[in-house]
Amino acid sequence: MRSELFSAENLEKESAQPGMRLQNSKMLKIELNGEAMARVGSMVAYQGNVQFQALGSGGLGKFLKQKLTGEGVPLMKVTGQGDVFLAELAKDVHIIDLEPGDALSINGSSVLAFDSTLQYDIRMVGGAGMASSSGLFNCVFSGYGRIAITTKGTPVVLNVDAPTYVDPQAAVCWSANLQTGYHRAEQLGLGTLLGRRTGESFTMSFAGQGFVVVQPSEEPPALGSGQQQQEGGLLGGLLS
Repeated sequence: MRSELFSAENLEKESAQPGMRLQNSKMLKIELNGEAMARVGSMVAYQGNVQFQALGSGGLGKFLKQKLTGEGVPLMKVTGQGDVFLAELAKDVHIIDLEPGDALSINGSSVLAFDSTLQYDIRMVGGAGMASSSGLFNCVFSGYGRIAITTKGTPVVLNVDAPTYVDPQAAVCWSANLQTGYHRAEQLGLGTLLGRRTGESFTMSFAGQGFVVVQPSEEPPALGSGQQQQEGGLLGGLLS
């Protein structure tokens, strides 16, 4: 049997080392020898002796935060030995290596999988939560290990060496040490009062030393702003 389908670029990528690697730009392969964490429903195929266990948002504390914030990652623990293939709606997949001292703030909807050695929590986005597509909160990962994230299209990585402003619905992740804020992009005037809008009412601002990953697509807001504000006030004590 012959077909371009069976070309080398479409064949399974093999490696002698366990762990995460890209099968292609849209699919993650985990050569599993132990355990890893993955988004619920992201498995598209697997080979070998592999078990899947649903974990909600990763523990009781995170589960409660997720229910109150609308943020978080619906997780499953993947254990055993074999090859596991993960994908999310044909989005582009990117692997980030975190080392001790690193911390990454990321929209929960962009998390595909991560090593179980990483720590994960849900935290308030300082000064910019109302503008965020994920509400008032974001997922923060730290520790040592790999995390696979997804973007809609090929992103740009902005080095924050000057005041930086990003549409909150296009911001995928950023260095957790950056200072975030809220910036009105659209100027108020007679045109605004008459209903003439640019579609760019506000942006997230970033300052400090680090990077911001921006995708060429805008994720729709998960919640209405009124509900976001109510949930933000309700959860403030738990996260302080």
